[in-house]
Amino acid sequence: VQLQASGGGLVQAGGSLRLSCTASGRIFRGYLMGWFRQGPGKEHFFVAAIRRSVGSTYYADSVKGRFTISEDNAKNTVYLQMDRLNPEDTAVYYCAVESTGRGIYVPGEYGFWGHGTLVTVSS
Repeated sequence: VQLQASGGGLVQAGGSLRLSCTASGRIFRGYLMGWFRQGPGKEHFFVAAIRRSVGSTYYADSVKGRFTISEDNAKNTVYLQMDRLNPEDTAVYYCAVESTGRGIYVPGEYGFWGHGTLVTVSS
């Protein structure tokens, strides 16, 4: 599985961005497609995930009510709609796939990672 993330950029506080992650290869029903972010000098931080073809969604507390994850199975793509962005959301955002069913929030449980896309929120 290869993942291609896009959609990052520079936005003012309060603005919105939509990230996309397109997978090449089979993403089976029940797999998790997730988003993590990594700020300068920090570890990967779980943002959101969706269970493929089931639709269950999971969010970090810090983004609940502001971010929405969704999928388009026909396009093998997952989206992260980010609204009411603030400077603390500044990070490189990565999409990842978890296929073992063992974890949702832990980066180490995700076996496939894409290159990141940078999101910068100015104050």
